[in-house]
Amino acid sequence: MWPRLLAELIGTFALVFVATGSIMVDQVSGGAVTHLGVAVTPGLVVAAMIYAVGDISGAHFNPAVSWGFWLSGRLRPREAVAYVAAQLAGATLASFTLWLLLPGRPAQMGANLPAVPAVPAVPAVAFEVVLTFLLMFIILGVSGNLNPGASVRREASAGVAVGGFVALAIWFAGPTSAASMNPARAFAPALFAGTPLRFLWIYFAGPLAGAALAAGCGRVLRRGSEAAARVPVSRARRAMRARRRTAGNAP
Repeated sequence: MWPRLLAELIGTFALVFVATGSIMVDQVSGGAVTHLGVAVTPGLVVAAMIYAVGDISGAHFNPAVSWGFWLSGRLRPREAVAYVAAQLAGATLASFTLWLLLPGRPAQMGANLPAVPAVPAVPAVAFEVVLTFLLMFIILGVSGNLNPGASVRREASAGVAVGGFVALAIWFAGPTSAASMNPARAFAPALFAGTPLRFLWIYFAGPLAGAALAAGCGRVLRRGSEAAARVPVSRARRAMRARRRTAGNAP
C-alpha cells in the first residue's frame, strides 16, 4: 500500500498546489493568470499526474473518487480510508506550502466559495453533484487504465479525458459553485484561509453524492453490457449442442 499512498499524496499535493496556487498568483499578479488559466492549469496537472502515477495508485487524488470506487466494488474499505487520509495529507501540505510562499493569504488561499448571493447554497450543491457525477462517470469509463496494477499508458486518452473535463468544468462553472468536485481541494485551503467555514459542507455533500450516483449508474451499465454480451454466447452454445445432437442421431 505504501507506494500507492505516496502516489496519492504527491498527486493530490500537485493538484491542490496548482489549482489553488493559480488563483493566488492571479491575485498577486493583478490578473496575469486569468480565469481561463485558473481553469486550464488544474486540468493539465491532473492529466500529467495520471500519466505519472496512474499505474501505481489509480490516480484518484480526490476523496469523492475513492468513495466512488469503493461503492463500485473496485476498492476495499480499508484501502479507501487509507487513500482519503493520503489525499487529505497531500492537500494540507500543498496549502501549507503556499501559505509559506505567498504570505498574506491572497485570494483567501484559493478556498472554494459559492458565488453568493448570485448562486445560493442549494444551487451550488446541485452544481457540485452534477459536475462530480460527470467526472466520476468519465473516470469509471476509463478505469481499466486507472486501477492499481493497470498501466495508464495503454490508452493515452485517459489523462486527456479526465484532465480535459476538469478544465472544462472549472472554466464554465467556476464562477458559480467554484467547481471543486473534490473535498480535499476544498478542505485544505479552508484551514489556512481564515474565511468562514459555513460553506464547506457544500464541497463535501455535493461531490460525495455525485460520485455515488455515478457509481450506481456504472454498476447498472456494467451489468447491462455483461448481460448483452452473454446472449450471443448462449445462442452459440445452444447451436453447438443442437449440431452435436443432430450428429449423434445421424446413421
